[in-house]
Amino acid sequence: MRWMHPLDTLCLHAEADVRVGGRFRVLMRSPDGEEHDVSGTYLEVVPESKLVFTWAWRSTPERESRVSVTLRADGGTTELMLRHERFFDEAARDSHREGWSSALDHLVELFE
Repeated sequence: MRWMHPLDTLCLHAEADVRVGGRFRVLMRSPDGEEHDVSGTYLEVVPESKLVFTWAWRSTPERESRVSVTLRADGGTTELMLRHERFFDEAARDSHREGWSSALDHLVELFE
């Protein structure tokens, strides 16, 4: 709830059953009051190393995409690599790039 949403949104609800076959859901509200509801299923879970999961908005469940998050120790820090792929179109890709960039800025703020 503290970081996995763009900076300009409010996270209303987040749940995660982090195991292969488990599901997650994040419900957000944008400044204009619109709610955005995304969920998916964990496809791969490697503790402290990797998560792969599906990603689909409640409003467009047929547009399921895939997210991979990989963590790698790098000296005294951790490198996070995020790859989101299998988008419906370029507009969806570009919108998600903006959203993930903002969400990762949230994550950085937690460690400053």
